[in-house]
Amino acid sequence: MVLPATSVRPFGAVLTAMVTPMTPDGAIDLKAAAKLAKKLIDDGNDGLVLSGTTGESPVTHTPEKVDLVAAVVEAVGDRAVVLAGAGSNDTAHAIRMATQAADAGADGLLVVSPYYSRPTQEGLYQHFAAVADSTDLPVMLYDIPGRTGVRIAPETFARIAEHPRVVANKDATGDVWSAEQLIEATGLAWYSGDDGLLLPSLSVGGAGIVSVAAHVVGQKFAEVVRLWDAGDHTAALQVFRTTVPVINALNGAGAQAVMAKAALQAQGVLEHRTLRLPNVAASDHEVAHLRAVLIASGVIPASATPMSPPELPEDASAIIGHPAIATPR
Repeated sequence: MVLPATSVRPFGAVLTAMVTPMTPDGAIDLKAAAKLAKKLIDDGNDGLVLSGTTGESPVTHTPEKVDLVAAVVEAVGDRAVVLAGAGSNDTAHAIRMATQAADAGADGLLVVSPYYSRPTQEGLYQHFAAVADSTDLPVMLYDIPGRTGVRIAPETFARIAEHPRVVANKDATGDVWSAEQLIEATGLAWYSGDDGLLLPSLSVGGAGIVSVAAHVVGQKFAEVVRLWDAGDHTAALQVFRTTVPVINALNGAGAQAVMAKAALQAQGVLEHRTLRLPNVAASDHEVAHLRAVLIASGVIPASATPMSPPELPEDASAIIGHPAIATPR
């Protein structure tokens, strides 16, 4: 662990759920990933979360995930924490991802509730415990019922919080009142999984945020946390309000990976904004709106060259899964 491991902020305060850069033919671009990781840390992020939903984890495969972790860990060194997604509705698969991420140098794991299967609370507990038992890495749980179809119950949080390696939770329930009670009851570090709830989360004892908008406004989020910690809540609110248009632009309609890649291309950070199906690149209308927001927010200058249409291979199967990848997920 590269940051001071405290119960309050075991992974720092501001982490980006990083997109996975890709070439026009759908291959993972490790060079671009390293460049992006360095940029995000320069912008004030304490950590990066790889192979989460925003990183298109459902359509990337085991060797790619391992290579991505290794490339980013090498790029950022001891400047930041690198968490790797180990989320699956197949517990054995999640364990394989966890152990491979540990071998690749990850500092921690993000473990989402098993999706689609809708397990019982006992099933959730057993799944989390099995993954946490599989490595020596600290674990951040991820409660996002809108995607998984199941919410982690307070009694399940109480049980799993007793596990020595379960140290945090990413909360994407939108329920700040429950968060306030669970922070006190479990002692877990609580990270907001909703960009718009950074300040409400901090106000009830939250540790920070795992963010999509921090791809673009990471410096401002870091300043919000600094001001909040210093007790200047009015100034923290003023800074946070300047990020609202970007938050809305990147999180609209749940297309976070789509809009984050488009924003990074607009900034000149990524050369391409390729995604793998079933995600598709932002439309011309969406891109035009996004550019207007980024210009108005001072993220890019008005003179910035407009983004070109996304590069599409002649054979759409090229972006379903890179043909070189034959190993099952």
